[in-house]
Amino acid sequence: MGIYVCCVHADDWSDDDILGPTARLLDGELVGRGLPPCPPPPAGDFVPRSGASFEEKMYRPMQTFEDLCRAQPDGEECCEALLGWDLLIPVDFEGALNLPVSGPYNDTTTVHSARRVLGTARRLAAHLALPPQVPRHSDGLGLGNWFDSPAAARAATTHPGAWADDLDAAYYTALYLRAAEHSLRRQCPMNYI
Repeated sequence: MGIYVCCVHADDWSDDDILGPTARLLDGELVGRGLPPCPPPPAGDFVPRSGASFEEKMYRPMQTFEDLCRAQPDGEECCEALLGWDLLIPVDFEGALNLPVSGPYNDTTTVHSARRVLGTARRLAAHLALPPQVPRHSDGLGLGNWFDSPAAARAATTHPGAWADDLDAAYYTALYLRAAEHSLRRQCPMNYI
């Protein structure tokens, strides 16, 4: 059990008992702002470790990550960009869209642009000097497995930086960075389940 950040699958996006009502409200809101509708998630089976899917468990303590976000020059905006969404989509817009439909953890659904989240996550990753060894894709809990493995300790010796001093903050930075990249690369929404 626990909370996961995952890519949305096509069947869930169109299902009236899962995300179908959210998808329709979202498209109406986007079109009303003169933006393109959110592309539906790609259909098809996902081959494990192919980079076609994304799944990460939020299992580490988050306080030092929140503290890191707040310590940035744009602290409140950083927190809001990375932690203030229920649904992340590959459509570029400023601010947040608030939809009057409940999700698994809130009575409403707050939608953010993956492009805006990506910019904030990249700045945080540069600040921490995340090493190049951090996995580029994360299906099957790949990021968490890497941060818990000896590979992370080896990377700390070859690529020292602030990331190695706080693996919890580094993990969440990598998680939000890779989630935004995945959303844009695969043109699919991301959500919490």
